[in-house]
Amino acid sequence: MYHIRASFATTHRIFGQLAHDPRTIALIFVVPCILLALFRWLFSDSLSVFDRVAPALLGIFPFVIMFIITSITTLRERTGGTMERLMTLPVGKFDLIIGYMMAFGLLAIIQALLASGLILYGFNLDVAGPHWFLVVMALADALLGTALGLFVSAFARTEFQAVQFMPALVLPQVLIGGLFMPLAQMPDALETLAYFLPLTYAIDALNEVVNYSEVTDNAWRDVLVVTSFIIGALLLAALTLRRRTK
Repeated sequence: MYHIRASFATTHRIFGQLAHDPRTIALIFVVPCILLALFRWLFSDSLSVFDRVAPALLGIFPFVIMFIITSITTLRERTGGTMERLMTLPVGKFDLIIGYMMAFGLLAIIQALLASGLILYGFNLDVAGPHWFLVVMALADALLGTALGLFVSAFARTEFQAVQFMPALVLPQVLIGGLFMPLAQMPDALETLAYFLPLTYAIDALNEVVNYSEVTDNAWRDVLVVTSFIIGALLLAALTLRRRTK
């Protein structure tokens, strides 16, 4: 049975911890904006390249940052014994996972809104599609990184191992997700693999905003797929949640 009070208590506790960790807050909110600003500066003489690639990066940067922060913080909860103490209480695994997701999800939403506002109105990004859909996909990608971070944290024993999941799980998605090369131009095996990776659909939806003035059926399909991956990752995170790392 789901206990919403337990989830809110977990969320409140994590916020209390993060309030005393300004470096993590800066990493979540500031780093994606700095990276987008550097990219804008790099292509200051070729704004057409920036307008074409920046929407996809708006999805990738929050995704990567939230993946790292969530996986390491959740792992720290286990190695420090916090998870073990919590699970002696009448609190279910799903209650805890939802609590973590609400805490980090809210941070992910703020992060995505800041990055979206910067790129759309600070840098005057020129896209054919509606701005609101770009923001929706940035939010979805940040939440996707959060959910996957919660899931993979169950398989790491140290913070170093948690970071190692980034080149193992995140970078392949960036490389073959359609950012650097259209899927149709890839080798058949890589194209097939790409369709099993959530970031492929996130990048495709953001590219749709660049090219089409209206939200297409393919873009809505991409939203549905990314949402399904988020839900699936949360369910798997609850099933694999352990009290502590041995």
